[in-house]
Amino acid sequence: MPRYVAFLRGVSPTNLKMQDLRSALEHAGFDEVRTVLSSGNAVFNCDEQAGVALAQRVELAIARRVGRVFPVMLRSAEALAALLRSDPYAPYGLPAHAKRVVTFLKTPMPSRLPLPLTEGAATVIHQIGAEVFTAYIPGPDGPVFMKLIQRAYGTEVTTRTWDTVARCARA
Repeated sequence: MPRYVAFLRGVSPTNLKMQDLRSALEHAGFDEVRTVLSSGNAVFNCDEQAGVALAQRVELAIARRVGRVFPVMLRSAEALAALLRSDPYAPYGLPAHAKRVVTFLKTPMPSRLPLPLTEGAATVIHQIGAEVFTAYIPGPDGPVFMKLIQRAYGTEVTTRTWDTVARCARA
């Protein structure tokens, strides 16, 4: 049975408890549901094909159970594992202390601005399909990369660290 990862947008520990997320998905009939961290990552098994309809089913299940809509970017665990193996950052020679983040789009769409897009120590490097790859050096200005991503893609996206993506793919 295929395994999927649902990355929810806008989740924090104060607006959605992971126990409630897990319960919503189990109640909707998904199997072997697990949550990863407390930032809105759920992993589950399902016989359905990945796609917009399955993502909408997940969104609806959560909304019915918790009374709030969280946009869902859905990927198969297999696709995430392949992405991790491909190491899309390798050609860029990033410093060892650079943080790597992946922004998930609902569906592939072009950036509104030409890439790479840089501000300070943050660069939206490139896009492959519905994933956008960014690297930044942490600094006192906070997550500058999020402003870049919003300018290039809007707000109907969700972003995770490379390490979180790896944890979700293994879950």
